[in-house]
Amino acid sequence: MQTFETGAEVRRTVENWRGSGRRVAFVPTMGALHDGHLALVRRAGESADRTVASVFVNPTQFGPGEDFERYPRSPEQDAGLLAGAGCDVLFLPSVEEIYPPGHTTFIDLGEPALGLEGDHRPGHFRGVATVVTALFQLVRPDVAVFGEKDAQQLAVLRRVTRDLHLGVEIVGHPTVRESDGLAMSSRNAYLSPEDRRSAPVLHRALTAAVEALRQGERNADALRQTMAEILAASPRVEVEYAEVVHAETFRPARQVNGPIVLPIAARLGATRLIDNLRFEPPN
Repeated sequence: MQTFETGAEVRRTVENWRGSGRRVAFVPTMGALHDGHLALVRRAGESADRTVASVFVNPTQFGPGEDFERYPRSPEQDAGLLAGAGCDVLFLPSVEEIYPPGHTTFIDLGEPALGLEGDHRPGHFRGVATVVTALFQLVRPDVAVFGEKDAQQLAVLRRVTRDLHLGVEIVGHPTVRESDGLAMSSRNAYLSPEDRRSAPVLHRALTAAVEALRQGERNADALRQTMAEILAASPRVEVEYAEVVHAETFRPARQVNGPIVLPIAARLGATRLIDNLRFEPPN
């Protein structure tokens, strides 16, 4: 695996691959890699002939008081894991490489960035959309792979890619989970032992709502109540939202009559976790 710090080096390599008729996949990450990230890299390898992964902790997607400074960073370990997963190029840009001196350009977003994470983390999607667009321009991939755990982010990036004609196929990969259902996340490392034992309640709430859907429940408020009751039974969990939204727009649903997402965000101690499940009613 080769490691580059500049976009020019990555682009030159990608252009050489393309000149040989090879398809290129890209996996953007913020590092502190776990099995969920590596599943994305392996999926990228199945989708293309060559794989590029980036590790960049993006300052513009963190708000005031969030964990930018203490976000876990382990570049040497990440490099070893990526090589083992079959990555061909690791892109390790500096902040100045992504945001040149004097940078003032950001992407203005509408749906599906409104509500939920858009409300609880103002400016977050603006930073995500801007950095991913910049990375796409530097790497020039054919396909990019993202985890479905960040469902609203995935919907935002699909919309940005479509609206700005970026020419990148966006592939979502199912959430990778621990044996007790907890979605894998770099932030799980922050959980105290007590909070870690409580954390799978998010997945239990989601699976209960999906089971109600499979049994025929179509009233969105009833599904919200199902999730709320299960989450309330765990005193360590401080719920920010447990919603039922339309899968494309992420606007709240009243009735389930098409594809929906059930997103949850909650705090356990100082740690904020998100999770979701998607459901599509049978025809």
